[in-house]
Amino acid sequence: MFPTVREVLALDPVRHGAPRLVAGGGAALDRPVRWVHVAEVPDIAALLRGGELVLTTGIGLPADDAGLRAFIGDLADVGVSGLVVELGRRYVSAVPRVMAAAAERRGLLLVELRRATPFVRVTEAVHALIVDAQLTELRATEEIHQRFTELSVEGAGPAEVVRQAARLSGCPVVLENLSRQVLAYDPAGESAELLLDGWEQHSRRIRPVGRTAYDADSGWLVTTVGARGQDWGRLLLRWPVSGELSTPAAAPTPVPVPGSAPGGGVGPDPADRAGRPADPPTRLTILVERAASTLALGRLIRRDAEGLERQIHRTLLTALLDHSRPVDEVALRARALGVVLERRHLVGVMVRYRGDDPAAEGPGEPGPVDPEAGPARLRDLSEAVGQALREAKLTGLSSAVDDQAVGVLLALPDPAAEERALAGFAAALRRNRIDAAPPRLADPAPSRPGGPTRPAGPAGSAGPASATGTAGPAGPAGSAPRTPGPGAVIVAAGSGVGSLREARRSLVEARQVADAARRDRRDLPIFRLPHVGLAGLLHLLRDEPRLQTFVERELGALLAYDARHPREQLLGTLRTYLEQGRNKSAAAAAAHLSRPAFYERLARIARVLDVDLDSVEVALSLHVALLTLDAIRTR
Repeated sequence: MFPTVREVLALDPVRHGAPRLVAGGGAALDRPVRWVHVAEVPDIAALLRGGELVLTTGIGLPADDAGLRAFIGDLADVGVSGLVVELGRRYVSAVPRVMAAAAERRGLLLVELRRATPFVRVTEAVHALIVDAQLTELRATEEIHQRFTELSVEGAGPAEVVRQAARLSGCPVVLENLSRQVLAYDPAGESAELLLDGWEQHSRRIRPVGRTAYDADSGWLVTTVGARGQDWGRLLLRWPVSGELSTPAAAPTPVPVPGSAPGGGVGPDPADRAGRPADPPTRLTILVERAASTLALGRLIRRDAEGLERQIHRTLLTALLDHSRPVDEVALRARALGVVLERRHLVGVMVRYRGDDPAAEGPGEPGPVDPEAGPARLRDLSEAVGQALREAKLTGLSSAVDDQAVGVLLALPDPAAEERALAGFAAALRRNRIDAAPPRLADPAPSRPGGPTRPAGPAGSAGPASATGTAGPAGPAGSAPRTPGPGAVIVAAGSGVGSLREARRSLVEARQVADAARRDRRDLPIFRLPHVGLAGLLHLLRDEPRLQTFVERELGALLAYDARHPREQLLGTLRTYLEQGRNKSAAAAAAHLSRPAFYERLARIARVLDVDLDSVEVALSLHVALLTLDAIRTR
């Protein structure tokens, strides 16, 4: 809001006085000038508050060296921006050396005016500059408030809010969740690759104090995003841009001053300015706080507006799964919500996390389990599923159906639309997952205004993020498929049916496929019954008493041994051996054991089970028993 000393020295009334820098310089030239004060008495410091540029002819200053040192010390202590001395009345050719030395020692900027200068013109020019800057700041603040109010009323999505914040500030802006994963961004014309490269590690080093604060070491202005005591992300704005210390507007031309530093003028010393970012202007703090408020309000409005509707959706889906309401009543109530289920091709879909427990605070940083984290995670997943349905222009019921899964009953016009609809839903979910990893920057995809919560480029562009919490499955040509991360989700679909009375079968099949696929390491957009193979079959039959008896017959002795010897856990050794195709060397390496130690464990397993582990038939039977045990334990 206030001009710097450098800008003041560039004004015509000051340049008329032929200014010469005597002491200070460097960072001192970038101090803000809050006011200009003319003083001719030595005890003026008591009347100042800091930030003033003091003008004097020196006629009232002390004549002794000690008095001059005290005068300079008092000004430095009160925090003035600088001292400007007009020569000709008290000091003819130069200020006293003791004054220059004292100013240099205290870091006080000292400038001589070698020609007579009307101080009133200087004060008028500077004060006009201050008033103009304040008016400009007020206009910018008014534009910020007006623009973000419009965005709130329009219900703009996070990508649009971030884009507007970057446009108004001229600075890169990033929206991240609490796991330091990018939800939306706008590089403001800079390189998106450089902006987001290694983002999570970089973000964890940005640790400002307070809800809104500037981290000078990293150059990021940060504010927390959330409402009602539920914080869910951070909004970050990089200042200064590209490491520069000026605002996006062009900085004033340095004043040439003969006899000053080499090259002349009171321009910046790059060595002094490097690594010393100025605090961002107040308008940027207002901007990030208003943008954060708009993001939080938009999330609350979307959640609250859908609250009652989602409750009805859950009631109807639960009624189909539990047979608690007549099918005709479900159809009638769904039609009242605008979801027509009669004479439609219906497909049950289940979306769930691969893990049941809420994610830890960060990778490799296990923390105490928050009892609210599980419901919050499921609520966020439900929101992402609802947004994906809207974006894919699909009709159906959707709601959380238990503590782990979000169910969807798609109502399609005909069976031919099934594969296309499922592919569109999965793709939209990949883009809308709020805990998806940052986009793969080499493959951006266009976005839509007011679109979903996802990383957005300068025009709202974004790279795909997988519905499994990793980058999208379609990598560059020739790239290998990735293994899903710990925060991944599974999208499972049941077989399509032609009537609402059969819808339960499709929903139950989708739930069973989703449960069976939890241990599948493939990153598939959609899991269907053929994908889960033997594990899926065993999962479907997990409640069969004969199958449970088979597990006890095959593995009961080993499970009992592990219960008595919890430090050994031979079941894990057997699992590793079988998963490595009975390759003992590979299994020993996978178990992080020496081969003699691993062989000794295998021999102990053979004795406990009284079997020959080298037998293909025995190994097959044990492997099926292990898969069945996994299916039984997955509830």
